[in-house]
Amino acid sequence: MSLTDFLHGVETVVVDSGPRPIQTVRSSVIGLIGTAPLANEVAFPLDTPVLVNRRQAAAMIGATGSLPQAIDSIYDQGGALIVVVRVADAQTENEQLSKIIGGVDADTGAFTGIHVFRAAEAECGVSPMILIAPGFTHQRPLGVAGHTVTAQGNGYTQATVAFTGGGAGAVLPTAKPIITGGKITGLEFDSLGFGIVSPLTATVTGDGTGATITIQIGASANPVVSELKQLADGFKAHIIADGPSTTDAAAFAYRNDHGTRRVFIVDPTVSGWSVKTSTYALEHSSARVAGLISRVDNEKGFWESPSNKEVYGIGGLGRPIDYAYGDKNSRANILNENEIATFIRDEGWYLWGNRTCSADPKFAFLSVSRTGDMIDISIAKAHRWAVDRSITKQYFEDVTASVKAYMRQLRVRGAILGGDCWVDPEFNTEADISQGHVTFSYDFTPPYPAERVTFRSHLVSDYIRNLFA
Repeated sequence: MSLTDFLHGVETVVVDSGPRPIQTVRSSVIGLIGTAPLANEVAFPLDTPVLVNRRQAAAMIGATGSLPQAIDSIYDQGGALIVVVRVADAQTENEQLSKIIGGVDADTGAFTGIHVFRAAEAECGVSPMILIAPGFTHQRPLGVAGHTVTAQGNGYTQATVAFTGGGAGAVLPTAKPIITGGKITGLEFDSLGFGIVSPLTATVTGDGTGATITIQIGASANPVVSELKQLADGFKAHIIADGPSTTDAAAFAYRNDHGTRRVFIVDPTVSGWSVKTSTYALEHSSARVAGLISRVDNEKGFWESPSNKEVYGIGGLGRPIDYAYGDKNSRANILNENEIATFIRDEGWYLWGNRTCSADPKFAFLSVSRTGDMIDISIAKAHRWAVDRSITKQYFEDVTASVKAYMRQLRVRGAILGGDCWVDPEFNTEADISQGHVTFSYDFTPPYPAERVTFRSHLVSDYIRNLFA
């Protein structure tokens, strides 16, 4: 209303300036993908996100496939929100991995496989922050392990490469030739393929001639984890990946396939009670670990490490893991040293290990990485109100006050040691503001887990005098 309008009487003008409270997003929503051939088609349609908030809600999932046991393992740890994606059952492991990976349906344009998680927030109202695919992340199937340019050829300005062979059911790699001075000097791979059981032939075509390439085959990174990484980056989520559960060497090779904070590896498998067979049976441990993280989030907070917390429902391990206090050569310690979490038995079964696969030591600890994500997402989501507002001094004060208040709240709860928010003139120039671009800076320090506790022991004779005091 204009102040120049005539009014004889009383009016009320609503002033909506001031800071807004920031609500922390749900940190422990689990994204679970797998198979359940006997599931109710209406309750659990294929390639569709379905929100499950309690064990009873999964009653129509059936008793076969990977999903029923995974859901049971999660709820053995306590309450959890799960976004369940069911994919069709396949005849071979390679075909099943491809269905889990999915993509976009060529006919309908709908997401399939793990990409269905992209629709979770729109259809279920929550975004998964812990991603698991029990039974489909432990493999290191054969794929491209290397290549040799046996002849560089001449006269190339453009070229493509096609792959043939690999055996029945193989998913072939994709790559682009690298051209230097008219010669083919190598290949840039977009995908290494998987499930390759026979030799691959690479054929280069283009406007030049003479280039030939030999392909070497070997164990490669798990394709489901590799595909999940891009989703995890976008969601600011973490992948709980199952290790191979065979040997230490195999676990170390698996670990070396990844260098991102988004991957947290757990090895070995565990035995849990199967209601289907009425006996203990081996199962992949990622579901129990995801349920544990959800329980710790609910009881302690997202900033608390899940390591050294009891995992419920474990009857044993898929391979022996020895552990002793202070023993640097125990298998548990060696696995942890190589950024692989495991389990130890000491008056119960406990998850043992804090470290992600991060190449950046700043995000080595899972709890630190998740704390940073929760704060970043919460601040971003809480400030949609700040978009398209008029840029004034009051506007800057309102936003910074909101973030400062949130940091104080987190510090009181123990989620951070301290934090601040400010406006840096260097990033808010006249040119920036005239284009509608404003920048706020904030910092915080998360609490770090006490992974190594040292007691310094001194044996002295000083206290003998107390005998005669």
